[in-house]
Amino acid sequence: MNGRLVAGRYELATVIGQGGMGQVWTAYDRRLDRRVAVKLLRPDRVAGGENVDELRRRFDRECRVTAQVDHPGLVTVHDAGNDADELYLVMQYVEGADLADHLAEHDPYPWPWAAAVAAQLCAVLSAVHAVPIVHRDLKPRNVMVRPDGTLTVLDLGVASVLDTDTTRLTHTGTPIGTPAYMAPEQAMGGAVGPRTDLYALGVLLHELLSGNVPFAGSTALGVLHRHLYEAPMPLRQVRPEVPEPLESLVLRLLAKDPQHRPADAQQTYRELAALLPAPGAYQRVSGPMDPTRPFVRPHAPWPDRPAAPGAAQPTPAPGAASSGAPGIAEAVDEVKRLLDAGRITQAVDILGGVLPAAAEKHGEHSPVIRMLRKQYAATLMEDGQYRRALPELRRLADEHAAESGPVGRPALQYRYEAAQCLEQLGEAAAALAEYRVLLPYFEQYRATDPALPLDIRRRMGHLLLSTGDRASAHDVLSRLLYDADRVYGPHHPFPQELRRTLSWLGQVQR
Repeated sequence: MNGRLVAGRYELATVIGQGGMGQVWTAYDRRLDRRVAVKLLRPDRVAGGENVDELRRRFDRECRVTAQVDHPGLVTVHDAGNDADELYLVMQYVEGADLADHLAEHDPYPWPWAAAVAAQLCAVLSAVHAVPIVHRDLKPRNVMVRPDGTLTVLDLGVASVLDTDTTRLTHTGTPIGTPAYMAPEQAMGGAVGPRTDLYALGVLLHELLSGNVPFAGSTALGVLHRHLYEAPMPLRQVRPEVPEPLESLVLRLLAKDPQHRPADAQQTYRELAALLPAPGAYQRVSGPMDPTRPFVRPHAPWPDRPAAPGAAQPTPAPGAASSGAPGIAEAVDEVKRLLDAGRITQAVDILGGVLPAAAEKHGEHSPVIRMLRKQYAATLMEDGQYRRALPELRRLADEHAAESGPVGRPALQYRYEAAQCLEQLGEAAAALAEYRVLLPYFEQYRATDPALPLDIRRRMGHLLLSTGDRASAHDVLSRLLYDADRVYGPHHPFPQELRRTLSWLGQVQR
């Protein structure tokens, strides 16, 4: 027993997980009288003493983004904040065993179980990618198998914050994550997207079916080489009973080029659905922690007994707007107060709710509406809601282009922010094409704003890495390093990040 009180509320009990960056504890929530899990992170260990404030800011933002995902297969985030010199994340306590232990206890792992595990994970990934969030660290230790056979995915927000711009948050420049489950584009420091998680799903499926990850080695660099250049062993060579469609799916999930993987988690689920046992296929499942059970007996209570009478039903979530919505002036004041307090999601809802009434009152093209829409787009981006921000930014860009020309600074700025949305949504080719169009125009402003064209070039290099074009990425980043040294000096974090990326890229290409 520890007894330490975090945030004046969560009493730590026992350590259930530990790593170089922090610990996970069972804890007791004194206020609500319930058991929770508390993850403690030391920013100085994660960031190596550098960019600690940036890490704290990103941690807060990613926790807010994670809280937007509502799916039963994703661990619920209850609270997050800062206590003394540690960041804390309070989560739902999940009973059961992690998937790595589950695999070790059932060797060989039945292939219907593997298909059921993958199908449940696809359902979670589909909800996560719709936000959009990329998990970045999907592996058996981050998946819990509950007694009723359902899965819960852990560490979504923390994985996101630790793996975003990793070369700026580590001394070595080595991407944060588990090398055995890393997609080639992630390991190379390129832009990641939903198909990055699908690659990790392929590794996980291969491990469940064969007992081993497809690419292993004694060093992280050796594992990376195998991910980049070796083909995985077809599963039926070691497990002849595995259905050919399942083997084929795993091979496509493990494609080196993201474009050759399945289109998304929903398509992957559809392919797995044909292999899942139908409802009622068995008279009884094999006991607790059978991952086929949710498909064989969907929505059945666990344990197998009638549901308790009078169980509370969930209350529908309220809409963003209501008949009692505030007036425009009051809404703007309230949004400012919420943003100052860091309550960004609530500010988004208020802005989205007041816009239709304001447009009806003032007209779609009035200065008031444009001001509100600018704030709305900026707040959506701050909240990580890139899919909703993208059409708003494109509309603003078009309006400014119609007024002051397509190469005016406001129109270009909104196009640049829209390209960032494309990048975050995993649309690498579209984002890269837009950056290429925008770069010459922003180069004209280099005298007054040298940082922006440098940042665009950095983004282009990372996107090229994500598409597997390592030669072009090396060329872009090498030229960028020369210019960044002249603008910032060789000891600035920006050129230092570039040197680490280029050094890592050089090691892999040798």
